[in-house]
Amino acid sequence: MADGTGFTPLPPAAGATVVFGFTKAQLVAFGLLVAFVVIGPFFLYPVYLMNVLCFALFACAFNLLIGYLGLLSFGHAAFFGMGGYIAGHLAKVMGLTPELAILAGGLVAAALGVVMGLLAIRRTGIYFAMVTLALAQMVYFFCLQVPFTHGEDGIQSIPRGNLFGVISLTDDMTLYWMVAAIFLIGFLIIHRIVHSPFGQVVKAVRENEPRAVSLGYRADDYKLIVFVLSAALAGVAGATKSIVFGIATLNDVHWAMSGEVVLMTLLGGLGTVFGPVVGAAVIVTMQDRLAEFGAWVTVMQGGIFVACVLLFRRGIVGEIANFFRVRL
Repeated sequence: MADGTGFTPLPPAAGATVVFGFTKAQLVAFGLLVAFVVIGPFFLYPVYLMNVLCFALFACAFNLLIGYLGLLSFGHAAFFGMGGYIAGHLAKVMGLTPELAILAGGLVAAALGVVMGLLAIRRTGIYFAMVTLALAQMVYFFCLQVPFTHGEDGIQSIPRGNLFGVISLTDDMTLYWMVAAIFLIGFLIIHRIVHSPFGQVVKAVRENEPRAVSLGYRADDYKLIVFVLSAALAGVAGATKSIVFGIATLNDVHWAMSGEVVLMTLLGGLGTVFGPVVGAAVIVTMQDRLAEFGAWVTVMQGGIFVACVLLFRRGIVGEIANFFRVRL
């Protein structure tokens, strides 16, 4: 039966129970994710985990665009980096509390997403990717020239501040719980978007845009909304990272960062809810553990990406899900 979008979604697997939009398997996976987030800082370095969570949210935001709408953006670093710059500037110069600085970073990234989206969504495929890359490079050179970003030096010594003006975030564990809450809220927002009637139309546009248009849906409007939502969440991720590490630099707005988030998403599993989280964890862990090899880290990442494309076409989570789907 159609769900009101004009399309008949695929039914859940036999025996699957859906709770709050999660199948039974997804609910178990979400429970494990929450458990890891809660107990992780007692066994692992909190700053490392905060880095993972920031990039996981960034990858989830990117996956919302490519995995569920089918649009490959090579310019998402613009939103990630700009969110970091705005949050850093407002926290350091204006004295805003961290939650307001992060919110402002997300809002500015969303506004930037509107501008870039209006120009980019008129194209598809490789042309869309190239337009987003070109626009992101313009943002990069903007950040290099304007005074408030401090050019190649970046914004340094960004204060962590006090959450809601009351709770000091100087302690790593206290800051970790704020970052964990931001990540989980962002993750649930994305899950809700994907599994809402709006999300069903988005998937329909991805699968057959002419048919969606023929049924009366304005595909470009849906593309723009998803693009802006993805940009906003990427901006929140970048803003959170700048508060955690106390610095916002050109690295976060460079085109290489856009390539990194593509790698995270494909490695974890394109179009899966949990795939980007796993992919971000793998890439960040590699960078952390293999830092002593310097530039060779990127070569190793490239080798893993090639192996993933050749052997695990669905990504880590996608292959695991397919394994259980076939055998259960």
